[in-house]
Amino acid sequence: MPQARLQPIDIPVQGMTCASCVGRVERAIAAVPGVAAANVNLAAERAHVELTPEGDAAAVAAAIRKAGYEPLDRQVELKIVGMTCASCVSRVEEALRSVPGVLDAQVNLATERAQVRILGGAEASALIAAVAAAGYQAEPVDHAHGADLADRERAAREGEIKALKTSVAIAAAATLPLFLVEMGRHAIPGVHHWLAMTIGEQPWRLASFALAALVLLGPGQRFFRKGVPNLLRRTPDMNSLVALGASAAFAYSAVATFAPALLPAGADHVYYEAAAVIVTLVLVGRLFEAQAKGRTGEAIKRLMTLQAKTARIVREGQEREVPIAEVVAGDIVVVRPGERLAVDGEVLDGGSFVDESMITGEPVPVEKGPGDAVTGGTVNKSGAFRFRATKVGSQTMLAQIVRMVEAAQGSKLPIQALVDKVTGWFVPAVIAAALLTFAAWMILGPSPALAFALVNAVAVLIIACPCAMGLATPTSIMVGTGRAAELGVLFRKGEALQALRDVKIVAFDKTGTLTVGHPVLTDLVAAEGFEEDEVLALAAAVESRSEHPIAEAVVAAARERGLTLAEPQGFETLAGFGAQARAGGRLVQIGADHFMERLGLSTAAFAETAQALGAQARTPLYVAVDGRLAAIVAVADALKPTTRQALDALHAMGLKIAMITGDNPATARAVAAQLGLDEVQAQVLPEGKAAAVQALRERFGPVAFVGDGVNDAPALASADVGLAMGGGTDIAIESADVVLMRGDLRGVPAAVALSRAVMRNIGENLAWAFGYNVILIPVAAGALYPMFGLLLSPMVAAGAMALSSVSVVANALRLRRFTPPVTA
Repeated sequence: MPQARLQPIDIPVQGMTCASCVGRVERAIAAVPGVAAANVNLAAERAHVELTPEGDAAAVAAAIRKAGYEPLDRQVELKIVGMTCASCVSRVEEALRSVPGVLDAQVNLATERAQVRILGGAEASALIAAVAAAGYQAEPVDHAHGADLADRERAAREGEIKALKTSVAIAAAATLPLFLVEMGRHAIPGVHHWLAMTIGEQPWRLASFALAALVLLGPGQRFFRKGVPNLLRRTPDMNSLVALGASAAFAYSAVATFAPALLPAGADHVYYEAAAVIVTLVLVGRLFEAQAKGRTGEAIKRLMTLQAKTARIVREGQEREVPIAEVVAGDIVVVRPGERLAVDGEVLDGGSFVDESMITGEPVPVEKGPGDAVTGGTVNKSGAFRFRATKVGSQTMLAQIVRMVEAAQGSKLPIQALVDKVTGWFVPAVIAAALLTFAAWMILGPSPALAFALVNAVAVLIIACPCAMGLATPTSIMVGTGRAAELGVLFRKGEALQALRDVKIVAFDKTGTLTVGHPVLTDLVAAEGFEEDEVLALAAAVESRSEHPIAEAVVAAARERGLTLAEPQGFETLAGFGAQARAGGRLVQIGADHFMERLGLSTAAFAETAQALGAQARTPLYVAVDGRLAAIVAVADALKPTTRQALDALHAMGLKIAMITGDNPATARAVAAQLGLDEVQAQVLPEGKAAAVQALRERFGPVAFVGDGVNDAPALASADVGLAMGGGTDIAIESADVVLMRGDLRGVPAAVALSRAVMRNIGENLAWAFGYNVILIPVAAGALYPMFGLLLSPMVAAGAMALSSVSVVANALRLRRFTPPVTA
């Protein structure tokens, strides 16, 4: 095999420790079909592989993984320029996947982005070259400088719209006289005679030839520049259809003008106006589409505007203002009133109130002082402070949010697989249909058959609209995920949009999800002869020496009441019972009922109270002072204020609700009764939550699990859709599909409702795109002519085609007005 045909790739491999590992990896790679040679270097931890044209990098990576080692891959994002329809998407994906080292490539027409997964040794430059060879332009996306990229993208979008406006203006100016005269000749009596008497038929044909040529060779050149090479490569796209249709009409008219003898008798008609109108209307459609597509990414643009452009940092004892890209972790950043924070960090000195509504959704500014965390993109209000930068560039929370939204917007849903299959053969099928139409009219059509055959074949070419099919899914995803981000719901994976619609039951973790996550004092009932504040002060004095969460709840309650706590003496923890100490000269003992029994104290006086507290999922404790029962207190992990509201909304949407908790069954049942839950699984350890999710799936169907993203990782990963409570602290929860950035449970019904709205929107778009083509292509071919004598003009076909794409994008934009079922 000639060496020139081999494709070399270098793959970083983790996990190799000795020569045996090297041999194992080499043998695994060599066994993959299409591998010509494999050389593994232990010191460099790298495999050099040479592939034949039939070789597959993904298969090599899978073989390494199967052998027990880890091939490193990474995600590269490219901005693609020049795509116009679904065929372009397929072509760019094929070009990217053909590059050695590429494991997968997904291209999104609406965002004009390519998400490419490549092996660690592969180079982005090879991807850009492959895209260029396919007839498009590509540039890498740098998330660390997202604001600059957003500015470049905005400028490019505005440049594209400006160029389209110029093209439309020129095309319209040249097409209008053609259109008016030709329509007048057919619709207004006397115009035909006036034209023949004043200008003459042949001079008018020559003028029409010049005007149509100006449209096709000027503004219409963009269709030929891309469509013809793709046609020659046997990979036709939408540009190819327009180029074929317009040039066929123009060429036929030119023959009728300059060499009419070559045509059958009565067939020397001209269709210059059809050729010009086709190009003009398609350009108008492209203009509207570009303007509408620009609005689909407004959520990302709004997020990017939250990023500061510069930061004031202290270096070498001097304050200096630098671009945000030059800030590094460890820098001291100075923030003055009214300024936007540049990066994430920790306050060193000073203090202020910071507007964190972009994260929490709460309009009230949060007080910040030394030791507090601050987030880039938030706005300082009143005071001034300095903070140490901890996360910069692509590591900041804002950058993570943008990256998460962009990843979701660029992903493909399972439903897109069907669309990809159809659009893969759609344009060739349309060309075949046009040829079949031409042949049928030539054989079966009335005289002049050639003229009828040409007009109907051109109409078939022009009416077809793969653009609408290509835009149907990604535009809805883009607008929907953008709107979700504005509501504090981040879809890490676009697939969750589709999966969430089909969920039948939503399971919740209890602690930290349905509840605030830490105990608070809920009740205190003093025995006869004791005052509440007196007992609470004594109990809190003892518990101040304990680190138990219940002890912290008692101390916090005393401090909220402004009580003074005595210094405890002789503090002692009695394992399994409680704690005791002397406070203010008195012996204070705190614990459960069995501790009181051990002390010989009866709790019968509080029996009914204890039972009532237990029924409310509150934990009763007793306080004894100087050997007398002084009070019963209760602590509980209180429900979040929005919990009931969120669950009621889910029930209203027809969903079942379950709770999976490690708490004891009595507490779990009490919470379930309070919230009206349908299912409860109690005393479930973290490692058992995945099995609990599976059990719910077997009974009810697809399951969504909502947890805090830490202890609940197994359940989040095993659920059909995992929703993690981000709480505004760490949104990069790898095990979840959806992150509720504000930690607000109302985000769950919002996510489900938005999923249903997006999928409904996609269904409408696909029904329109496919239905449009299924119905109108036969009409364009002349299916109505035998019964009704109706034919579809190529000009009408061009208008309908332009309208189709614009309609799909406009329908997707309706998602920007989505309102969640429960609002603050």
